[in-house]
Amino acid sequence: MSGEDPMSDFPPTLFAGERFAVVGLGRAGLAAARRLAAMGAAIRVWDDRAEARAAAGLPLLDPAARLAADALILSPGIPHALPAPHPLALRAQAEGVPILTDAEMLFRAVLRSGARIRFAGITGTNGKSTTTALLAHILAEAGIPAAAGGNLGRAAIDLPKLPDGGVYVLEMSSYMLERIATLRFDVAAMLNLTPDHLDRHGDMAGYAAAKRAIFARQGQGDCAVVAIDDAHGRALADAMAGGPTRLVRVSGQAGAAAWTAEAGFLCRDGARIADLAAAPALPGAHNAQNAAAAAAMAAFLGAGEAAIARGIASYPGLPHRQQRVAQIGAIAFINDSKATNADAAAPALSCYDRVIWIAGGVAKAGGIASLAPFFPRIAEAFLIGRDGPDFAAPLAAAGVAHRIVPTLEEAVPAAFEAAVRQGAEVVLLSPAAASFDQFTGFEARGERFAALAGALAAASAAGGV
Repeated sequence: MSGEDPMSDFPPTLFAGERFAVVGLGRAGLAAARRLAAMGAAIRVWDDRAEARAAAGLPLLDPAARLAADALILSPGIPHALPAPHPLALRAQAEGVPILTDAEMLFRAVLRSGARIRFAGITGTNGKSTTTALLAHILAEAGIPAAAGGNLGRAAIDLPKLPDGGVYVLEMSSYMLERIATLRFDVAAMLNLTPDHLDRHGDMAGYAAAKRAIFARQGQGDCAVVAIDDAHGRALADAMAGGPTRLVRVSGQAGAAAWTAEAGFLCRDGARIADLAAAPALPGAHNAQNAAAAAAMAAFLGAGEAAIARGIASYPGLPHRQQRVAQIGAIAFINDSKATNADAAAPALSCYDRVIWIAGGVAKAGGIASLAPFFPRIAEAFLIGRDGPDFAAPLAAAGVAHRIVPTLEEAVPAAFEAAVRQGAEVVLLSPAAASFDQFTGFEARGERFAALAGALAAASAAGGV
């Protein structure tokens, strides 16, 4: 379905007579502007970057005039409240114009077109992208039309119109969830909750409230999937128990949940469904939880257990998430660049008994202190980027060998030499930090790591290493 023209499938008069202001012309904003225009809406756009405004080729807002719009579609990364609202968000609030996200507009387009397409939403601090992609993959294996997007891949509004019975599988960030108004998910999942984006949401309570909006408007006939491997998840499941929505608890461990991982198998009510050892793209307990959540959602949406097992085994994985990018002899190079905080890096470190670790960048609050239980697994660490030196103190206190090497260009060959010298079989880029000091994003960081590792592998094959 990815080859379909997304501009021609919904009726071209679906939003005729409505006016939308679109602010922020990145991936989601530009897609929303063009798609809504193709469905008949009157669109005016704005971006603080002159080059983005020029490239859009769409009518521009006058930032000094009234919005005079039915809604403001504000790109997820642009704040409307904390830490400082964008001036056009303030204008919208003063005029009583609702501030929405593009996923909300996809939902409205489906309702208005009379289509019978279901919505599956996935949120959590970590694991959202893997679970989203895995669920879409399982549904495809089961013959259920599906398209994945939202915070992952294509913007929600840019997804093609599915046939009746199809499923939109949307990764929903907290930034998106705080801007939905009528969107209701037939099935929604909360994977975990740890402190993140607190500058945007004010505090942990605000962040949790934004995440819980994924279950807003659910009722009888809908399904809420809640992972109970952290305290927030257990409390949320207990609070939702007894409500009209069907509650399904899942876990990456053996325990009191409907879907669990036990002795290396994904189980449903204790019965083995899939061998997780046969799923190389889903290593570790965190991915067992992701698999349990995706399986529970797929089962609710009509996938059979055999299709679920096939989908889990054949899932190819996502770039930058424990992605094996090169191999030199016994030494594997693992790209986990998506790990932009310590909680996200912990699962990768837990998967390997002895590892050469490359970490650093722009650190989040708390640094790497929470990773101390995994320090005995680190044969040596190479610390890059702006805050790499800050990571040195906790490693030194634990007696972990480490070196500060400012760039990946220096770190990758040095890490390989250390792996050979110390008998470690994994060189792991799992930075526990954001990348914006040196890269445009975690993707660029991961791609550079993969290129450097690939060059080493090529040189080794040619006899040069």
